[in-house]
Amino acid sequence: MRAYRRLCIVVITIFLLLTVALNLFLVGVKDRNEGIYRVEAKRLADEIAETGNYDLEKYPHITGVFNADDGELYISNEHYLIIEAGGMQYRVEYVVGNGQYSVAAINCIFGALFLLIVGLLYYIWRHIIVPFGRLNAVPQELARGNLSVPILEEKSRFFGKFTWSVNLLRESIEDSRKKEITMQRDKKLLLCSLSHDIKTPLSAIKLNAKVLAKRLYMDEEKRRAVAESINTRADEIERFVSEITKAASEDFMSFEVTQREAFLSLIITRIDARYAPQLAMSGTEFVIHKYDDCILSCDPDRLAECLQNLIENAIKYGDGRQIEISFDKMDGCELITVSNTGCTLEEKELPQIFESFHRGNNADKVQGNGLGLFICRRLMRLMNGEVYADIHNECFYITLVVKMA
Repeated sequence: MRAYRRLCIVVITIFLLLTVALNLFLVGVKDRNEGIYRVEAKRLADEIAETGNYDLEKYPHITGVFNADDGELYISNEHYLIIEAGGMQYRVEYVVGNGQYSVAAINCIFGALFLLIVGLLYYIWRHIIVPFGRLNAVPQELARGNLSVPILEEKSRFFGKFTWSVNLLRESIEDSRKKEITMQRDKKLLLCSLSHDIKTPLSAIKLNAKVLAKRLYMDEEKRRAVAESINTRADEIERFVSEITKAASEDFMSFEVTQREAFLSLIITRIDARYAPQLAMSGTEFVIHKYDDCILSCDPDRLAECLQNLIENAIKYGDGRQIEISFDKMDGCELITVSNTGCTLEEKELPQIFESFHRGNNADKVQGNGLGLFICRRLMRLMNGEVYADIHNECFYITLVVKMA
């Protein structure tokens, strides 16, 4: 707010100073221009004195020369002055420049510009600065977790959509928080329930193990039955552990996909606009191969998110020389492949790279949480697609399989 006030004062002050300077300049020019007729009259008098004749074409500001023979010398409706040349007096009529009218016209124009600038600055203050000032604290409150911060609706075309988007963001954060709380509660209940269920087969295993250890059963058939009981209880525990593992890995994130039709070119254009300038600045060659545009059956925002994850991985784990996006078609699907040079990942790790929180041996010095490719796989499968990876000649290739509409 204060900075804008200072800016307004500076702009108005500069404008007024320029107006004053221009007026001084125009007044000086006007005075010089309006004094020219005197110079021309003096030259005219010298010419008459020397030659007895004169040529008015040489004197653009003089309109006529008269003497007593032409009538009353001092009577005229025009501007004139009296000169003496060759022992005679002459009435020299001249035109006066319209400098004063030019200065007045220019001042009127500057006055209108001044009002326009003041009006524009007030409009910016009223419709941009003040509404933005009211929204300035909202992101900080959201970052602190205060989701109940009031966001005033703005009818301004500049901030109407922005306030709507911030409200949408707040609702999304609040919804995500509720889902997280519900998920944590459900997971805790599941773990408590499974922990309780595990105790029963575990107790049976311990009891049967003690029986076998103390050789209480001499009959071979009973010992076999005890061993089979231990095996059955162990299978139960293994099933419970599988459920715990599934709850810990697959259900900690929820994904929503809106399946619709979208042009491939629109998605690739978004990716190119986002990464081409960034990679050009870093010196990485970014190549998007030619492709035949087609209509895909997907969620375009989610597909763009998958491509962004793949390119971000290529930036982080590649050597920075080259990143390519290539295309192919197979069995009614569009294959979009992102590749990068400088791959140091071992081929034996390829089956694990799509697991949650898995990080390869090339990720020691790179920050991350091991969720990028996991999210890609989940999203692609929700869009009835697939993703797979390969390594060839120290280049990492990862392909999205997207169904065509």
